[in-house]
Amino acid sequence: TRLSLNQELIQAWIAKGAQPSPRVQRLIKEFALGMTAAIEIKKPAKPAPKKAEAANEMAQAQNYMQAAMSAGATQSDSLYNLALNGGEGKYGFLDIIDNYGGTPSANIASYNAGFAYLYTGKYQEAIDYLEDFKSDDEILAPLATGGIGDAFMQLEQPEEALDYYVKAANMRSNSFTTPKFLLKAAITALEVGNAEDALKYLNKLENEYPESPEAGEAPVFIGQAQAMNE
Repeated sequence: TRLSLNQELIQAWIAKGAQPSPRVQRLIKEFALGMTAAIEIKKPAKPAPKKAEAANEMAQAQNYMQAAMSAGATQSDSLYNLALNGGEGKYGFLDIIDNYGGTPSANIASYNAGFAYLYTGKYQEAIDYLEDFKSDDEILAPLATGGIGDAFMQLEQPEEALDYYVKAANMRSNSFTTPKFLLKAAITALEVGNAEDALKYLNKLENEYPESPEAGEAPVFIGQAQAMNE
């Protein structure tokens, strides 16, 4: 399968702390862009000037988002708010969604807005915007789905969270998102009393992704699941 790279997706992936595979690292060097596979937008194409204008407006909002990710707790909320609502005469993600609907920038703005809301404790808004994000991307698609699971966990709805973690784990097979959400699915399954499914997710994690950091955590939860089954 041939991969391509996209600047806005790269910035969004970096904001989530993803690590590229060797193949993606090779593409990054080749194209000198950043990191992640390109998104395929399946909406009607917009005129190029509008796409360019939307991309230009995105730059400042992305800067705020990245600053918020690395800021301390006392500063991060205000930076997330600027990313959402704009500053320095530039649009925020919400403005871009409203004014440039159908463009790649508006789609990525939905992704970023969802995580900005998640990180500031507005969980229903996070769900709404992450559900609006449409992508076939190898990394961002499962991250958005798993983010919805995180929001449901914060809303104390673990059954709904489990559904999204399982969906995120099954969306793609890669060494970053798949083990991440297999572990979250297993932990959540234990929380709702489903030790059998928890063992299934943990065994898959150990067998298929033994080198992942998450696999190193699996034995503790396997022990818990086995104890629940006795």
